[in-house]
Amino acid sequence: MRRFAKDNALSLFFLLLFALALAGQSVAGNAAYNERQRAEGGAAVSWPEYVTSSEFAVDVAENWQSEYLQFLLFIMATVWWVQRGSPESKKPGDEGPESDEQQKVGRHADPDSPAWAKATGLRQTLYGNSLGTVMGLVFLLSWLAQSVAGQASRNSERLARLQDPVSWGEYVTSADFWNRTLQNWQSEFLAVLSMVVLSIYLRQRGSPESKPVGTPHGATDVEG
Repeated sequence: MRRFAKDNALSLFFLLLFALALAGQSVAGNAAYNERQRAEGGAAVSWPEYVTSSEFAVDVAENWQSEYLQFLLFIMATVWWVQRGSPESKKPGDEGPESDEQQKVGRHADPDSPAWAKATGLRQTLYGNSLGTVMGLVFLLSWLAQSVAGQASRNSERLARLQDPVSWGEYVTSADFWNRTLQNWQSEFLAVLSMVVLSIYLRQRGSPESKPVGTPHGATDVEG
């Protein structure tokens, strides 16, 4: 058990942070929702009612889809585009999906390479693009969940004001939906830009996300 915890400490650390943050969001969100309900003359809801509501679902899905979009775009962009001096980038001249020999697939695979990397044809293609594919699917599903939960939440508000409900199509083309969505997207894109550029000139000793402290600023694809 101790060995498992040590070998998976990074994953377990962020899993714990995720669980704590999600729990904290649910408690704080429930309190904020009930404050609005009381201010508008509505009834407060319990924590179980809140975490199973469209109000909570839309906030969670909205954050998830923006995070997975960030990683999807970063994964795909770094295949073809480079940033000289950044450890987050391949070296200039290495753009593209690389050769089978460089990727160790097919007849170039190592004895301990994954089975699908040793395969040819469709299986190799699927496995060779599996990370981007899964990230893309999670993004699309999260975006769909956000749109459906957001529509339900918006219609609950409209019905409380004796207004007609809106269709899914009307909601996903509304200013409210894109205002919420683009607020998240712009912050994710800025975070990636900051990581790519700041890692050229700044260092974090011991981190694989940083170049070694004494590495020249112009060195690319070098990790500590």
